[in-house]
Parts: sequence; C-alpha cells; structure tokens
Amino acid sequence: MKIYFSGSIRGGREDAYIYENIISLLKNYGEVLTEHIGDIKLPILGEGNGSDDENIYERDMDWLRSCDILVAEVTVNSNGVGYEIGYADSLKKKVVCLFRESGKTNLSGMINGNKNIKVYKYKDLSEIPNILEELFK
Repeated sequence: MKIYFSGSIRGGREDAYIYENIISLLKNYGEVLTEHIGDIKLPILGEGNGSDDENIYERDMDWLRSCDILVAEVTVNSNGVGYEIGYADSLKKKVVCLFRESGKTNLSGMINGNKNIKVYKYKDLSEIPNILEELFK
C-alpha cells in the first residue's frame, strides 16, 4: 500500500515531532511516500528555498496520483495540506484526516463537512496507534 502523508511545512513546523511519530507508525501499513514531512530538521520552506516549487509540485502531484490513501494531520492550518486533500478527494482517493483537539485551532468546515473524508479526532499521540489500527484493519 502506498501512503501519502500530509502535514504542514510552510504553514508552521511546530508539529513536526507529531508527524515523525505518525509516519513511523504508518510504515507498519505500507510505503510512506512523503517521509520527509516528519523530518524535524526540515525548514519552514521545505526542501528548497522557494526556487524549486515547480519541481516539488510536480513530484507531489505524481505521488498523490500513485497513492492508495492520503493521511493528513490537519491541526496546523496549511494551504498546501488543504490543496492536497482537495486534489486527492477529486481523484476519489481514500482521504483520512487526523485532528488534535487542543482548543488552539479549529477544524475546517470544508474538511469536517465532506462526507468523503474520514476525520479522527484525538487528544494526544498515545491514541494514534489505535486509530491507525482501526483505519487499516
């Protein structure tokens, strides 16, 4: 199974350690195409300095077309994550969103209201293994 993991880069890297943990768990279920999202050393501009955006876009669109499922951590608001979710949804891919209920951010109505997207709300990382087990059973 090919898994596309989506998490904020330019929208903020404060949850990079969470992405790293989720990606580690996702590897038990298949190939994670976007492991770099969990790299805690990845800067806010991502792999490039903005000059390589066209190549990043083409690569990520190829990965989205080839994946079996998109798993997105949507607690940190991100234009890119929203774009990826919308694109995957338009391709009729299975889309799953993880949202940490901290009271600091709100889940987008566009995500929460889309019946094609499965949303799992959680309070801390200890809940993620059970969520993924349910998702991939």
